[in-house]
Amino acid sequence: MSTPLLFTPMQLRDITLKNRVAVAPMHQYSAVKGFATDWHLMNVGRYAAGGAGLVFMESTKVERRGCGTVGDLGLWRDEFVPGLKRCVDFIKSHGAVAGIQLGHSGRKARRARPWEGGGPLQAAPEIDDWNDWELVAPSALTAPASDPVPRALERSEIPQLIDHWKQAARRANEAGFDVLEIHGAHGYLLHEFLSPFSNQRTDEYGGTELNRARLVIEIAEAIRIVWPQHKPVFLRLSCEDNVGFGPEQSVNVAKWVKPKGVDVIDCSSGGMTSNPVGEIGYGYQVPYAEKIRAEAEIATMAVGLIVHADQAEEILQRGQADLIALAREILYNPNWPMDAAQKLGLDRDFALVPPPQAYWLAKRAAGKSIVPSTYGRLKTD
Repeated sequence: MSTPLLFTPMQLRDITLKNRVAVAPMHQYSAVKGFATDWHLMNVGRYAAGGAGLVFMESTKVERRGCGTVGDLGLWRDEFVPGLKRCVDFIKSHGAVAGIQLGHSGRKARRARPWEGGGPLQAAPEIDDWNDWELVAPSALTAPASDPVPRALERSEIPQLIDHWKQAARRANEAGFDVLEIHGAHGYLLHEFLSPFSNQRTDEYGGTELNRARLVIEIAEAIRIVWPQHKPVFLRLSCEDNVGFGPEQSVNVAKWVKPKGVDVIDCSSGGMTSNPVGEIGYGYQVPYAEKIRAEAEIATMAVGLIVHADQAEEILQRGQADLIALAREILYNPNWPMDAAQKLGLDRDFALVPPPQAYWLAKRAAGKSIVPSTYGRLKTD
């Protein structure tokens, strides 16, 4: 039996992923003034120990204004590097590749955590740098209309904004990350520039489709100055936002950033408005990954309700994507890669996970036949 594609190594520049399972960047909103905590070490550590090939840290903000909540991770200061390096070292110690997503919330900044209501925050004594936490966007537009109106960035501020991304990339490399992702999706700042719904600028960063993509392109160029050539760069896009930025525009952006050093497009959707993008079902965003892969001739990562091992394998076998990213499903089962390997008939010795797990699991598997809990209900009749 040939090895399933899901567990075939993938080479990206000089970085080798041991399998095609990636842990998508997922906000934890658990940092303290931008610093990583024990929660972050535990959170990424369990995915690395569970057998994933690529483990992304959550969207980590390139400047203070870009923080979505009081709990966002930061990389706008050198002091943030050691806490992130601690996470990187643990990820790598279990054979996974460490990735980081760099982001800026734009007009979606300065909000409460989602489980605390998610609405706009008000100035409070415990937020000692409120005046530095400014809402900025390509244009002074907001959605929904009840949200605070952001300040439109001046043309003169754009070079400094680009440098924030560049310096954050430098720090990410110092922390030891081997994959960097630019967050250009979900209604955050770069998506706000890309979409005509949120970008009404009249300078060279607005108007035409290429102009709206100019900031993303220039950020990719700046990052490549400090990010080693042997390490890959990903770009996450909302490949359909239902308000003017869709699959055709995503293909064009992919074509523009590829020669600038972007290796993989991470294909998500939505986030610009509260309206859902199409019908939500298993693998509902996979067609975006398939289209961009074929038409822009660039590697893609599929994400969005990819739940089952055979489902993930089928996506790869059909050539719809090169990588499979898991989010809420791997929150539900951090050992998903190990579980998937078993279900696909691989790794009977549980070598995908660390010895303290592998020994006992292999010992159990060699004994009386049992049905693991992730296989469904136990039938006793």
